[in-house]
Amino acid sequence: MLSYHLKSALNDLRDLIEITKQDMADIKEAKHDPQFDRLSLKDEKIKSFETKKAMIDYEISTLMTAQPQKELPELLNEEQHQMLSELKELLTTLRDVNKQYAKLVLSVSNLYNSFLEKLVPTEMQGYNKVASKNPSILEVRV
Repeated sequence: MLSYHLKSALNDLRDLIEITKQDMADIKEAKHDPQFDRLSLKDEKIKSFETKKAMIDYEISTLMTAQPQKELPELLNEEQHQMLSELKELLTTLRDVNKQYAKLVLSVSNLYNSFLEKLVPTEMQGYNKVASKNPSILEVRV
């Protein structure tokens, strides 16, 4: 069972990395709708990975409980060791890809916020920004 859960978790991570890379490509081309369409798929993959990771933890715990005199490396076969190493590598890759994605999202967010600030000036009321009460916020010129 451990090998099965490891394979499934690896597939989920690969999918999450690919979805995030697609999101990055779309954000660079200002295609926002496909990103929103993939949100539910991304959420499903994250939940699926978390479930499989819990099952991996459970399986490893069961192995160690059944044979407490042995160390973990002795309990796993070569394929399982390889999959655990790949799992670690893919988690690192996902973290790096998510960092790049976050930078893009932050840049786009700052751009839109600066546009909004120029279109609808705001003023501070305590700690909150509110739209200016000036009735001529937007000027229409013909």
